[in-house]
Amino acid sequence: MSEVDVVVLGLGPGGEAVATRLAQAGLEVVGIDRRLVGGECPYYGCIPSKMAIRAANLLAEGRRIPGRAGRSEVYADWEPVATRIRDEATTDWDDTAAVERLEKAGVTFVRGHGRLTAEATVEVDERSFHARRGVVLNTGTEPAAPPVPGLADTPFWTNREALRADTLPASLIVIGGGAIGAELAQAFARFGVAVTVVEAAERILAADEPEASAAVAEAFDRDGIAIHTAARVEQVDHAEGRFTVRTDTATLEAERLLVATGRRPNLADVGLDAVGLDPEARTIEVDAWMRAADRLWAIGDITGKGAFTHVSMYQADVAVRDLLDQGGPAADYRAVPRVTFTDPEVGAVGMTEQHARDAGLRVRTGQAPLSSSARGWIHGAGNDGVVKLVADADAGVLVGATAVGPSGGEVLGLLTTAVHARVPVATLRSMIYAYPTFHRTVEAALDDLG
Repeated sequence: MSEVDVVVLGLGPGGEAVATRLAQAGLEVVGIDRRLVGGECPYYGCIPSKMAIRAANLLAEGRRIPGRAGRSEVYADWEPVATRIRDEATTDWDDTAAVERLEKAGVTFVRGHGRLTAEATVEVDERSFHARRGVVLNTGTEPAAPPVPGLADTPFWTNREALRADTLPASLIVIGGGAIGAELAQAFARFGVAVTVVEAAERILAADEPEASAAVAEAFDRDGIAIHTAARVEQVDHAEGRFTVRTDTATLEAERLLVATGRRPNLADVGLDAVGLDPEARTIEVDAWMRAADRLWAIGDITGKGAFTHVSMYQADVAVRDLLDQGGPAADYRAVPRVTFTDPEVGAVGMTEQHARDAGLRVRTGQAPLSSSARGWIHGAGNDGVVKLVADADAGVLVGATAVGPSGGEVLGLLTTAVHARVPVATLRSMIYAYPTFHRTVEAALDDLG
């Protein structure tokens, strides 16, 4: 058994950041991962998907030229996108550079499946490490498929296979209308794929405000995407190169099937029982300093605080400061921002109107269409969107907000600050909003707030 200061088990964005910073601070750190260093985000998630979305949006913009800037003929070609994902984003799904970066910072990297065997002790293959300060878990999640009859016996795609595709199918069924399903559905549709989305909830993007769902659904309709909501998948079959998906309302066929129904935490075989935690748990409960047990910290998706890279990085900072006894602010999740990179983009922070009402708040809401702003009117085609504000009427502050539009995620910065810092609504009303900008729609929504 080797004695070290800290063992980081799982090297997604947050784990990589923890290991790097602790090693740079002079601690002896071992980082363990059986998969690619960097995690889902750079190889299968955030980065490659946004490359595909950027390319798809260029096609959409090209098709909007007639009547505004001349004439255009747009021909879609997936090959440059596949090449860019392979060569620029993932280096052909090779983490050599990430491992070298980690080791250059002073981290000892071990490739393999690690598991806790006792307090502050991790075993990987035939090696054991005892951490004097403790262990940081960052084992993340992986795509999960629902228990639909027949599905497991088919060559369905998850986001991983979809973003490794060298060529696109003629037709695609997407099971799941959440953020991942919606983003990829629209991107592929804009490259000429006939796309059908099947969603069990009453609307796509069901976790967001209804106004956001409606705006994206209208855009999907213009992109030729068929949407089946409130649909329960009952059977999936694959034969002669085609998928058949039977729901309680329809029978659908396509060349490919993408399953985007959620993610499963990688907790089943990390030895949680060895440190007194429930091995069947879907998430690890942590305190405001990311502590899960004696000499055990957990960060990232497995904490259930938001399956986003930015949450993992935020938690990494909290855990590092705690491990180094640096103090500073504890974790605060009142204003977790999230962006779905559809067109229109959906940026949201804090509570939705329904969440606020369920929490017992006296709620006031205000909203304004993006097209009502001068920038929205100038933008013309593609200016779908809305800004919706959710206020605690008694406290006089925003507790949530949604910005839908061409720059929804960028407008969100202002709203995240307002929710996080509890900026009084009166102060937001007294600000000067640059003209003509999309974020002036926030001012109009404040007026509607009453």
